[in-house]
Amino acid sequence: MGMKGRHDIIKVGDHVLLYLDHRRTFLVKAEPGRVLHTHKGVVDVGGLVGRRFGEAVESSLGVRFYALKPLMRDYVMKMRRRTQIIYPKDVGLIAVLTGVGPGWRVVEAGTGSGALTAFLAYLVRPDGRVYSYEVREDLLEVAERNLEMAGVLDYVELKLGDVTEGIDEKDVDAVILDMATPWLVVEHAYESLRDSGSFLSFSPTIDQVKKTVKALRRTGFTDIQTYECLLRRIIVEEGRTRPETLMIGHTGYITSARKAVHAGG
Repeated sequence: MGMKGRHDIIKVGDHVLLYLDHRRTFLVKAEPGRVLHTHKGVVDVGGLVGRRFGEAVESSLGVRFYALKPLMRDYVMKMRRRTQIIYPKDVGLIAVLTGVGPGWRVVEAGTGSGALTAFLAYLVRPDGRVYSYEVREDLLEVAERNLEMAGVLDYVELKLGDVTEGIDEKDVDAVILDMATPWLVVEHAYESLRDSGSFLSFSPTIDQVKKTVKALRRTGFTDIQTYECLLRRIIVEEGRTRPETLMIGHTGYITSARKAVHAGG
């Protein structure tokens, strides 16, 4: 006898992802009287309240949408952007390489629009903390709104500061960098990390990687690895299953390392 799934009911104020297809989705807030105008007709967003997540709803033109419960990836892909965000494919590898999990204390720089920050905050819940540094105050304001929308602001401390000049936090579990000059932070990261802690940097060019790896070796890190993550979507249709013609090619190189403890250190 199979187990029935849990029924999650949409409440007033809940975010709902209205799914038409993988290219067309709409993140809305379920509130009385609210409607969504689309090229496939008008959807009564207020009418979602009291219905189950996962249900099909029809627009005024009879087109079917599905009312899905948003995942963190949905919030991130709908974030207001002032900077290029890190793609979910790279976030997954970052999580695996660093080991970030519940209760971890993580230093991040720079915050940008808050995409990676949101994923990290989601992973360290409920007792962890992400200390996110950004040199631009306008980006911190954007990130704060994005993190609040995603429901993870309580697990983040946004900091206006330059990590190339130093990191305030000590004995952290990981230092994760998405910035132009990560090699200038390597020594500060070493001082900030707990023994055996994780370092990771995301860089779009190989020149940045070479400088960062050189600094990691000089500073005394171990297990230094660099990866590029390529992801290709497959179109599955009867008689014509094949890879998608266009794909996201290069996004960035991911360099990870662990803090080694040396005699006299």
